[in-house]
Amino acid sequence: MSAGFRTLLWKEVLRFWKVSVQTVAAPVLSALLFLMIFSHALSSHVEAYPGVGYTQFLVPGLAMMSMLQNAFANSSSSIIQSKLTGNIVFILLPPLTPGDIFGAYLLASVARGLAVGAGVFAATFLVVPLPVASPFWMLAFALVGSALLGALGIVAGIWAEKFDQLAAFQNFLVMPLTFLAGVFYSVKSLPPFWQAASHLNPFFYAIDGFRYGFFGQSDVPPETSLAIATGTLCALSWLTLRLLRSGYKLRS
Repeated sequence: MSAGFRTLLWKEVLRFWKVSVQTVAAPVLSALLFLMIFSHALSSHVEAYPGVGYTQFLVPGLAMMSMLQNAFANSSSSIIQSKLTGNIVFILLPPLTPGDIFGAYLLASVARGLAVGAGVFAATFLVVPLPVASPFWMLAFALVGSALLGALGIVAGIWAEKFDQLAAFQNFLVMPLTFLAGVFYSVKSLPPFWQAASHLNPFFYAIDGFRYGFFGQSDVPPETSLAIATGTLCALSWLTLRLLRSGYKLRS
């Protein structure tokens, strides 16, 4: 582990932690608002899993949705800001390998995702106590899901040339895929066509597997979900490293 990698990682962690009211507390508040609205409207009408109340069902999904969106926001916003202000040169000039750069941005995104997820659970603990059927699956999907969106955020930050392009990427790709990944419902409750469509969404597997860690129930076996989520992460990591090595939209 090089000194440059450690320095960049620390810089990225401090970047979001120094404004934690905006980067951690605000997403937790948004998740709580979703929880209040949907649980009030649907808790007496919906039972997603046998023996699991709808409010309980919502909490892991909202926590993972918040983790995914904030992991993406962390890496993508950092890179686009560095590009637009010209500070990216201080990342490219030091003797940092593409792996160092990728690892630092990725781990910082995972750290922010986990911080937001922990905040959601801390805020709902007394109101909605949750069982934990399998801590291993819960932690595995939290790490893989956050890393997946962290890697996607690096790709988006490299590709985007201005903030509105990054906003379009987030609003038209990341947000719909997270909202339609089974956060508010069990995919088994959908018609066959939409069930099939949901199974094409890699975010679905992260949320479904994460929920399995709490209830021991899921729409897809957790082994399958973890394999698909990890495979998607590996593919995105390969693409990200290729972009970093080529200097695409970074060295021009």
